[in-house]
Amino acid sequence: MIDLHVHSLFSDGELLPSELVRRLEDIGYSCVAITDHVDSSNLDFVILRLVEAARDLNQSQSVRVIPGVEITHVPPGSMESLVKKARELGAEIVLAHGETIVEPVAKGTNRAAILSGVDILAHPGLIAIEDIKLAVERGIYLEISARQGHSFANGYVARWAKELRARLVLNSDAHSPHDLMTRQFAQVVAHGSGLGENALEEMLGNSRDLIEKIL
Repeated sequence: MIDLHVHSLFSDGELLPSELVRRLEDIGYSCVAITDHVDSSNLDFVILRLVEAARDLNQSQSVRVIPGVEITHVPPGSMESLVKKARELGAEIVLAHGETIVEPVAKGTNRAAILSGVDILAHPGLIAIEDIKLAVERGIYLEISARQGHSFANGYVARWAKELRARLVLNSDAHSPHDLMTRQFAQVVAHGSGLGENALEEMLGNSRDLIEKIL
C-alpha cells in the first residue's frame, strides 16, 4: 500500500511522524508521503522538520517516507511562488489543497495549482472540465479521497478523469490513526468511486509512477 497524503502534528494531524510511520508499517505499507498543511507562515518550519524526520526514519524501518507539503487555503496568486519555495526547501512531493466542496477554498485554486506544477491536486471537488484537461496536459495527478466530506465529490472526479484520461491516485488525507487506510478499506473507496473492481491497483500503479518520477 501507498499513501501520498497524510498529516502529522506539524500541522493538524495527531501523530508524530515516527508513530504515523510505525502504524503504517504495521498494516503493510511500502511508502508514505507526509504532507502537512503549509502557507507562507510555516513553510520553512514544516519542511525542514519533515526532511529531517524522513532522513532518520528511512534508515530504520521498511516504509519509504517522502517529505512533502499540502499548500492550503492560500490566495491563488501566491501558489506558484510557494510551490517553488517548497521544492527549494526540500519538499519531494507538493500537493495543493483543492477546491473541495466542504471548505471555502478560493475560486481559481485548482487552476493555479495545476499551472504552478504541483504533483497532486488533492480533493479537487467539482473541478472544471477545462482544468482536468489542463491537468492531463501537464501531467498533474488528481486525487480520489478517502476523507469524510472531501470524498463526496469522488464520483464526479472519477467520471470525468476516466473520460478525459486524467491520472488518479487514492489517498487517505489522514489526520488521526482512525483515518489510515487498510487495503480492504482502500478497495471499497476505489470501487465506490465508480471506477470498478480493479481501480485500486490502477491508482496504486499511478502512485508508484509518481514516486519514481519525483525521487
